[in-house]
Amino acid sequence: MEFIACTLEAHGDAILDIFNEAILNSTALYDYKPRPRESMDGWFKTKQAHGFPVIGAVDERGRLLGFASYGTFRAWPAYKYSVEHSVYVHKDQRGKGLGPALMTRLIAAARERQVHVMVGGIDMSNLGSIALHEKLGFQHAGTIRQAGFKFGRWLDLGFYQLVLDTPEHPVDG
Repeated sequence: MEFIACTLEAHGDAILDIFNEAILNSTALYDYKPRPRESMDGWFKTKQAHGFPVIGAVDERGRLLGFASYGTFRAWPAYKYSVEHSVYVHKDQRGKGLGPALMTRLIAAARERQVHVMVGGIDMSNLGSIALHEKLGFQHAGTIRQAGFKFGRWLDLGFYQLVLDTPEHPVDG
């Protein structure tokens, strides 16, 4: 297994497949319908424009096993040191340690880019993701009860945060 920087050309379809499997079969994403292929163009363009990493794990044949990334937490300037992240592992690769490996690399990338707070929005029924985040030092920062509705039930959205020791010299503006 190797960890790489994902690109639209090499990994867009595989990332889309992972997203769409999660949309159809889980509450990891609060979407109802699979995303179209064109959605990946904008997704990658936004990541590139803001310098947000997309870290992938690939097997010896170059197949994407999972990925982790982050993006804008909230669109106001004072949030510039905070990001909202996500990590997704292909359904056939879950439970093999890929989630922690990807997140460890994403946390390192966040430190390198002077991020201060990483936030994960996690459905409160996703005990695997909650355990992963807690194992990595994330703390529960709050829950918005009944924030979503999917699969015929209300969903509680929990926020888990990790406060990093960066940036060394934060500035206003």
